[in-house]
Amino acid sequence: MPFLQTSRDRAALMILILAVAVAIGLSPFFSGLLGAAVLYVIWARPYQWLERALKPGIAAALVLVSALLLIALPATWLIGLLIDQAPDALRRAQTSDVFSRIAEMRVGSFQVGPELAKATDSLLSWLSSQLAGFVGGATSLVLNFVIAFFGLYYLLRSGPQMWAAARSYIPFSASTSDALLNRFVGVTEATLLGTALVAVAQGTLVGTGFWLVDLPNPLFWGTVTAFASVLPVLGSGLVWAPAAIMLLAQGRVGAAATMLVIGAGIASNVDNLIRPLVYKRVSNTHPMITLVGAFAGVRYFGLLGILLGPLAIAYLFELLHAYRQEYGAGSEGAVAPPAAGAADVRTDTSRVAAHA
Repeated sequence: MPFLQTSRDRAALMILILAVAVAIGLSPFFSGLLGAAVLYVIWARPYQWLERALKPGIAAALVLVSALLLIALPATWLIGLLIDQAPDALRRAQTSDVFSRIAEMRVGSFQVGPELAKATDSLLSWLSSQLAGFVGGATSLVLNFVIAFFGLYYLLRSGPQMWAAARSYIPFSASTSDALLNRFVGVTEATLLGTALVAVAQGTLVGTGFWLVDLPNPLFWGTVTAFASVLPVLGSGLVWAPAAIMLLAQGRVGAAATMLVIGAGIASNVDNLIRPLVYKRVSNTHPMITLVGAFAGVRYFGLLGILLGPLAIAYLFELLHAYRQEYGAGSEGAVAPPAAGAADVRTDTSRVAAHA
């Protein structure tokens, strides 16, 4: 049958065009919309506790205020700290004696120093430009924060009803859709909790190391380490490794050894201790997904992309897993048994949908 010959085809085309236009219009605020869903997963349980004793509107308002106090205000302080201290830290690094010594380094006839100095200057210039771009995009960041937190309020009030309405449009069976929600909730909780614990632990350890060896701005560099810890391959080494090299170049061998012990011996291994404990209920996320997701997330979502990027890729793999279960070869529409860990997060769906 030729396309667009029936009213159904024309209606579908009209809906598709409108949906694409809406998606394009909302694209600058996608991080805020996704952030609202992530916040909802975090705060759904406290809302249920409050809802037992208070009216739904009051309970949602109290949860929103708590989220602002516990998330928005500390995040604003950390961002302000980075914006305030990063330029001075970069300038001090460029004018330090260490850079002068690096510029004089040679290995045989090859001048290693000048090449390293050029690479370092390029890195510092890139960091400065990224910081300037981040400050320039502050308006968009604020708007996405507002969307995320107000979205949290409305999801708390009507999230289960919205899911019940949206489930009929999901191209999976009801059981697969509910299992998919289970996995989304479990992956989100595990990713956020694991990332937060690792960030706090590594930031505290490296910041303490800076303080012990008398390096400047331990609070600032501890904060930078916390943000860098989301990268599993590089992670905290982006901070403590250059610090150890600078200490060696200054002739402070004992301080450099202390920094190496804290950084390579303790901070870099915290990830291997914390994440397996957090992910024991759900299938672990491959480090490459986290690495690529963080870089891509920062490119498209800004600073929030450090968390949203890996989550978006994890959601994609969960969708592929659900598709393989329901429509894979020989499945004939049947749903395969839940993956390892899915049963453990089954209660998350009941938690999310309990007040439907």
